Amino acid sequence: MCGIAGFINYSNKEKLANKANVIQFHRGPDNQSTWNDDLIALSHQRLSIIDLSASADQPLMKDDLVIIFNGEIYNYKKLKEEYLSDINFITDSDTEVILEMYKKFKQSCLEYFLGMFSFVIYSKKTKKLFAARDHFGIKPFYYIKNGNKMAFASELKTLSKLIPFSKKINRKALISSLNYLWVPGSQTIFSDILKLSAGHYFEYDIKNDDFKINKYWELSTELINFQENDLNKKLYNEYNSSIKRHMVSDVPVSSFLSGGLDSSMISVSAGKINNNLSTYTIGTSKEDKNIENMPEDEKYAKIVANINNFDHNEIIVKSDITKILPKIVYSLDEPIGDPAAINTYLICSEARKNGSKVLLSGMGADEIFCGYRRQKALLYSQNYKKLPKIIRKIIRKVVSSLPVKVGPIGLRLFRWSKKFISFAEMPIEEAYRMSYSYYDRNELNDLLLDESNEIIDSIYEDHKQIFDKEYKDDLVNKMCYTDIHMFMNGLNLAYTDKSSMAASVEVRVPFIDKQLINFAMSIPGNFKFFNKQSKYILKKIAEKLLPNKIIYRPKASFGAPIRSWISGDLKDMVDEYLSEDNINKRKIFNYSKVRDMIEKDRLGKEDNAYKIYQLLTLELWFKAYLD
Repeated sequence: MCGIAGFINYSNKEKLANKANVIQFHRGPDNQSTWNDDLIALSHQRLSIIDLSASADQPLMKDDLVIIFNGEIYNYKKLKEEYLSDINFITDSDTEVILEMYKKFKQSCLEYFLGMFSFVIYSKKTKKLFAARDHFGIKPFYYIKNGNKMAFASELKTLSKLIPFSKKINRKALISSLNYLWVPGSQTIFSDILKLSAGHYFEYDIKNDDFKINKYWELSTELINFQENDLNKKLYNEYNSSIKRHMVSDVPVSSFLSGGLDSSMISVSAGKINNNLSTYTIGTSKEDKNIENMPEDEKYAKIVANINNFDHNEIIVKSDITKILPKIVYSLDEPIGDPAAINTYLICSEARKNGSKVLLSGMGADEIFCGYRRQKALLYSQNYKKLPKIIRKIIRKVVSSLPVKVGPIGLRLFRWSKKFISFAEMPIEEAYRMSYSYYDRNELNDLLLDESNEIIDSIYEDHKQIFDKEYKDDLVNKMCYTDIHMFMNGLNLAYTDKSSMAASVEVRVPFIDKQLINFAMSIPGNFKFFNKQSKYILKKIAEKLLPNKIIYRPKASFGAPIRSWISGDLKDMVDEYLSEDNINKRKIFNYSKVRDMIEKDRLGKEDNAYKIYQLLTLELWFKAYLD
């Protein structure tokens, strides 16, 4: 796990490469190096995980080629044995295996890799560049190309600080970040900077300025008929294989442990390989729990830790959020309004203090096994639509009058009911989009000063194309497929990489494994949601690892007490940063609508905490990246 950057045809490219090492130092505090010729300068920041020797430092040069690599190839030893037994290796690293596989198979080498990666290989002889990003976009890759000049980096802030460009805001990305809390696809918040999409590579002939992007991988969507017993065995084997791959390391591997199903499964399985496993849980104060109406994750995490004799560590979120938030916003590169990024940063910071460089995460299981409440809600909405119109009208009227908070106590069931009613009668694709949107079209247009219907249409169409693409007769897998390509890629993986690397910690995601996901997405949806049970088939194999009180406990999200913060610790910051002067200065938002949202949230009439938090983080982002 590292950071990479490169600068092509810039007169000061060596200086830029050295500055990139400073800006991205947190991604690789163990070593920072550069290499250049007359056309290109490459920089690398190393977090040493595999082959800790100096010989594995990067940029790594061998024969005609130079490589910089961010990530891990978990099956590198197997590739070495099967395809590269005749090669004279100069390191024990996975980096060199990538280089040799590229020499042998060219771009087809990507078919063999199991892992997370963004890497660049440059030929000193031909002056050609090959760059690739992993199948799911676990590792970031930003780039900007202007004529024959090109720059790329692991973080947007590196390009923003070092490369002159217009800094024009991408309005579609901005509105997407309001609607979803994150920016989907290959766009970024800046019009001139792009992301290399997951499962894509590019080739750049620098001398001839010939630049081409290609897709190298697509998720398999062919369903297979299974008997449940056979399915259990096969899924358990695929799951265990992924865990074993993700434990490959020359430093100790630790684990997130929320007390929920996914992280508990991974921690227990990892503990069977590492007998001294350290685990980390985030907790919240009793007051925050009351306002948020949050479950007691810490209690369940302790149960799992005690049963398995883990070295367990619990971190309590304290009220210094006002100090942490600007740092998190800067670290995330783009406006991401999910406070889970703060949890990730705090856990990783604590792990790093304890000497841990690598943490396992349960991320991805909800996406591929239908574990989100909104997925369940969409399935229930299909029955709700069958109710007589008069009954639905009465329900709507009752639910719309319900408060979301009474005094300091949050009313979670009422919040959920209001959200459900907001989309339950819509067509399926539109309903699913609205289930994780924070505004409808009218609300967005009211909030924004400029008319934005065409952009909103484009955002909606992007979602429709993904939702309608596969699994025509399987709604469960249709939702899972959409979440893999949007929610997992655009939000969860994005904030996890930036928050963890800000603390110089690598996070590995065993559920987001090419072979495991390919298999999971061949499982018919009726095995994922069965008898009102989400993640049914995953829970069945979890019975081999965990007690039922962990497996079948109520769903708890990896969230933060955002409603408590917005009404408490962040209240003054909200009033300051979302003041009339600040809002009007940006010439983007209608201040009266912003203030109306804040007032209704404080009165308990509406649940606008996430909207307010996103607007607050957006203003903090403007100050960090524009002002």
